[in-house]
Amino acid sequence: MLIHPDRSCLLVIDIQERMAPVIHQAEQTVSNCAWLIDIANQLDVPVLATEQYPQGLGTTLPSIRERIRPENIIEKIHFSAMSDEEPSRVINAGERNQVILVGMESHVCVLQTALELQQQDREVYIVEDCVSSRSPADKAAALARFRQCGIYVVTREMVAFEWLRCAGTDRFREISKTYLR
Repeated sequence: MLIHPDRSCLLVIDIQERMAPVIHQAEQTVSNCAWLIDIANQLDVPVLATEQYPQGLGTTLPSIRERIRPENIIEKIHFSAMSDEEPSRVINAGERNQVILVGMESHVCVLQTALELQQQDREVYIVEDCVSSRSPADKAAALARFRQCGIYVVTREMVAFEWLRCAGTDRFREISKTYLR
């Protein structure tokens, strides 16, 4: 299954101020997520984000928040974004059946959201270099479970090149010059 820019959306799960400092390789994960969000924005792929109980875990990190339209950042209390009414409503409002997931924590909120999206007959893609957990073992277990459940595990470059499709365009040259060095 190829990822199509006009059939997909990017869902950023819980990259929050009090969560990030305890996440394994958080700086690299956040940087990779920002990179993919920037490309999504260049290609008009909708970007949505969730915040798990922001009163306790803080809001979305500024470096991520500044890349996402404020109305597309949605609070949740359930681990799965699809179990909360507002995130589920926003995600289901669009006609995009491919959902690309990035964020924290791989084995909790990302996993539960992915499984519920899959139960709703969505094509779900986990971007391996854009997810993490507090423990590398938890991330590894989550990636194994995604694969066992038939959820696609991809990399950020796989997503970008599938969105772009063709090298001979101005858009490709612009994105390539800035992001694909």
